[in-house]
Amino acid sequence: MKTKFSLLIFVLLFMCFEMIAQDKITIGVIQYDLSNIDKSFKDLHDQGFGSCEINYKKNALTKDFAEQVKMASKKHNIKVTTLVGVPGSKSVWNFRQGPATIGLVPVEERADKIKVYHEMIDFCAMADIPAMHSHFGFIPEDPSSEQYKDFIKVMQELANYAKERKVMIYFETGQETPTTLIRAIKDIGTGNVFINCDLANLLMYGKANSLDAVKLFGSLIKEFHAKDGKYPDPDNPYELGAEVPIPTGEVDFPAVIAELKKQGFKGAVTIECELNGSRHDYVIKTRKYLQELLDK
Repeated sequence: MKTKFSLLIFVLLFMCFEMIAQDKITIGVIQYDLSNIDKSFKDLHDQGFGSCEINYKKNALTKDFAEQVKMASKKHNIKVTTLVGVPGSKSVWNFRQGPATIGLVPVEERADKIKVYHEMIDFCAMADIPAMHSHFGFIPEDPSSEQYKDFIKVMQELANYAKERKVMIYFETGQETPTTLIRAIKDIGTGNVFINCDLANLLMYGKANSLDAVKLFGSLIKEFHAKDGKYPDPDNPYELGAEVPIPTGEVDFPAVIAELKKQGFKGAVTIECELNGSRHDYVIKTRKYLQELLDK
């Protein structure tokens, strides 16, 4: 009887520790190399990471790969938080051509992009990944415009497709003001659409101070991209602001992390580095910096 009681106490304590671990903010990276996911997840675990996003790769999202992801995730205790991808062959990342080429706001290539989004959603369902996220375009600020209404309808159809498969959709921030994005999510109204808050994008697109945006978005935030940047150059307002290494830009990470903790955020802070690719030394250094802020 005493042995059984001791075993029960051990099991309960283990469950408590598991619940606490799952309740913590994790730090992750975007996983681009899908060639050996077991080794990749082992490396992430050994380097102190607790989560990752998987980057979309054409012809890679098979049922067999979904099983590999689930096995590697459980084996190495790496939570896959989202599948990220921005389909389209003509996307231009600036203010001149961007609004007409990125996401589902423009009509051109829309059907092909939706096919990719369906593929991503289907893979999330197979691999037990809770969400997919993307840049869905420069959302029109005028809610009475036909372009805005058309976009909302398209997003409702996509969100309902995801909802039927128990998958969430996250808007990655940047191309619209926080108020415009909040309005769009409210108008989509399917209950499974949230936000991946890219801290640097808000600055680089000239849309918001990242801390103010965090306060506005509140519980809509399910995922964060840890990236730093600057506002667009006033002498060249046709191009995005520059990405710079954390913490050398205008994102106030100490204040943002403190606000996240105040709000009770329990998601992932995912390091994104587009400076000459994902640099191992930078990612490791940045993880340590972010962990120190989380531990304060």
